[in-house]
Amino acid sequence: MNGYERLNDILVNLFRDILYLEEQAMKRSGYNDLSMNDWHIIAAIGEDEPKTMSEIASELSITGGSLSISMNGLHKKGYVDRMRGEHDRRRVYIRLTDKGQIAFRAHRQFHKEMIDAVTEDLNEGEYHILIKSLTKLTDFFRSFGVKAEEPSSKEA
Repeated sequence: MNGYERLNDILVNLFRDILYLEEQAMKRSGYNDLSMNDWHIIAAIGEDEPKTMSEIASELSITGGSLSISMNGLHKKGYVDRMRGEHDRRRVYIRLTDKGQIAFRAHRQFHKEMIDAVTEDLNEGEYHILIKSLTKLTDFFRSFGVKAEEPSSKEA
């Protein structure tokens, strides 16, 4: 297998494996009632200030209608609360419930462990090469309209 074929094989399998392993890890955490779509919505809501439906939909690059359907399910399962705006009652804000925050932290922990495993044996130069390479890959996907989060700097 030449370098091109090897890199293609790594990338294709990496994307598939991350999604599968993430799903399995979340199920082992006791969250069998959440789909990967639900996990992404919970991550987009985050633990900070409540967000509007349009902010969440924009962050996930999905329609408001798609988000509404998913949000109904998350609300029924007890992971999110909806609140009307104080100044504009037409605006609906979403925040994680206590149950949703615990799920958010479990998901964040999976990502932390994944990043720690990938970077633990890298020296600073290798780490910067990894960031540069993944940034180029992210830029490639963004050129097709796919939105991804910016890689953050390595934790000290």
